[in-house]
Amino acid sequence: MTDVDATGLRRAAQAIAWGRVAIGTTALVAPMAVVVPWVGAATDSANAASIRLLARTLGGRDLALGVGALRALSRSDDEARPWVALSGVSDAVDALATMAAFAWLPRRTRWPILVASLGSALVSIRAATGLDTGLGTGVGDPQVPDRPAAGDA
Repeated sequence: MTDVDATGLRRAAQAIAWGRVAIGTTALVAPMAVVVPWVGAATDSANAASIRLLARTLGGRDLALGVGALRALSRSDDEARPWVALSGVSDAVDALATMAAFAWLPRRTRWPILVASLGSALVSIRAATGLDTGLGTGVGDPQVPDRPAAGDA
């Protein structure tokens, strides 16, 4: 992998982490803005209260994963890899849950939600596999020393 590839993966991971921070913050502050496009509007006030609660808890998850990934990405690729990978796993679970409920989700938004969650999962997992390649971690970050090849001692 070239330095350009590693830089692109790092930037993709950072963009997804910032998006996760934005979605998490929005879910905490205005939970229905995140939930209604995904699952539709609540039918009564009891359902709305439950949906707001669930959206806020998921918003906390997204905010924590996003901040954790951004912090780790600012330190080293080695530290960032698990944060980026777990963010991808989280999005993969979101995509699977969306597929399982696809028939009753709002017609206008179910495809964009599925594509966004699946795309984020794939990009995050790909970025995680490309981090800490031994090519260095970016401007101002320490360089990873060359590792001996198998059989070299």
